[in-house]
Amino acid sequence: MLLSKKQPSASATKWIEKVKYQKHKESYSYFTFFLNNPKFRYAAFLFVFLSLWFLLQVRWFPSTRTSQLVTQTTSKSSPGKCNGDVSVYVYVLPAEFNLGLLHDCNQLNVYTNMCPHVANNGLGQPLDNMDVGLGESNPWFATHQFIAEMIFHARVENHPCRTCDPERANLFYVPFYGGLHVSSKFREQNHTIRDALAVGLVDYLQVQPAWRKNNGKDHFIALGRTSWDFMRTDSGPDFGANCLLNLPCVKNMSVLTVERNPWKGSNQHGIPYPSYFHPSTSEQMLTWQRMVQGSNRPYLFSFIGAPRKGVGKAAIRDEMIKQCMESTQCRLLKCDHGNPKCYNPSEILKVMRESQFCLQAPGDSFTRRSTFDAILSGCIPVFFSRHTAYTQYAWFLPEEASEYSVYMDEQGDESKRIQEVLMKIPKEDVERMRATVIDMIPRLTYAHPNASNTDLGFEDAVDVALQALARHVGNIIL
Repeated sequence: MLLSKKQPSASATKWIEKVKYQKHKESYSYFTFFLNNPKFRYAAFLFVFLSLWFLLQVRWFPSTRTSQLVTQTTSKSSPGKCNGDVSVYVYVLPAEFNLGLLHDCNQLNVYTNMCPHVANNGLGQPLDNMDVGLGESNPWFATHQFIAEMIFHARVENHPCRTCDPERANLFYVPFYGGLHVSSKFREQNHTIRDALAVGLVDYLQVQPAWRKNNGKDHFIALGRTSWDFMRTDSGPDFGANCLLNLPCVKNMSVLTVERNPWKGSNQHGIPYPSYFHPSTSEQMLTWQRMVQGSNRPYLFSFIGAPRKGVGKAAIRDEMIKQCMESTQCRLLKCDHGNPKCYNPSEILKVMRESQFCLQAPGDSFTRRSTFDAILSGCIPVFFSRHTAYTQYAWFLPEEASEYSVYMDEQGDESKRIQEVLMKIPKEDVERMRATVIDMIPRLTYAHPNASNTDLGFEDAVDVALQALARHVGNIIL
């Protein structure tokens, strides 16, 4: 027997139709009520708007740290194109003022043979033991700390903002290797001989048509040594310096130097010491930033350095070494007695990459190359003198020092209890500071001079300096 679907009776059919009508009427009433009620309309609109906003956030603004690094390292201007505010003319100086000095490279420093260091446009010898895979071209070099003038020269010669027409330039770069020269004359007792090349440079510049146009106010030099090496006075101590920066002609120029005189350096502007990393592409930069970001940092703080002689210099360094040796949370790399690890870039960066904070005590002068090694390693610098960074590198560092560093006055109580002070900093503040430090790496790095401007993709230390110089000179000449 086949089963069939039972058909409803006539009365049942009428009841079903009535129910359908009532349900339709109720639905219509609810819909009408919804349309006529402004509160419900507003709630629905808000729900739809927030849903769309959330989808856009997820699609266009991913929250990963990597995407922030990409933003930070990508140049605001199109790669390979010059910022419209900069047009720099590079003087072709007589060889005696720069490249000619390299012929006697073994005589350029009274303490060491500079021949290995002036190789590769001042980058020095390639490093093969850095244990970081950053592509086919090696961005790591054993770069000397006092060689920035050579790297700057090579970088500007290959810069997209360079012009060969002095009439179109708003900046005039004088590529004088003053740092290399002065270090070769530290033991010269005759001041006339010691100053001769600096005086000769001034004589050369003053007869140039471009100089006479603005009396040198749009000219600049870059020096790889501290300003103190060029500011000898008749009344002050003689430690081998020449008089370059005290010459009236040079005082009209802008002077880029790794350490400016905080009190008498109104025309001096600090530029970073070169570290060991000279990338050719944005991918190399991003890869390194990601590696630094992911570094395991088991030590709260570290110190790399040697004791110093002299009451002032010795006190703070001796205190740091003492506190570090007494702490299980400090990594100490003591650089006395010729410790070979202190001359090994791989060892130096390893210590810093394992540390949350890196102590930066003044050395022979206020500043240290170690500050820039620390930032390259993603290690938050701890300063004990405002002249180690804050009064030096205004063009390169965030205006608010607490965004990227810790300050303890070397004469104050905090410097006597470093570990205690650092441990009190909230974890979220440490993470925020480290993120800022890592974002600072590109603008404090000297890119490889041979880098293709199309591939570079980020603004390096030379880019930052040229743009700041253009603004500065523009304000002077107005």
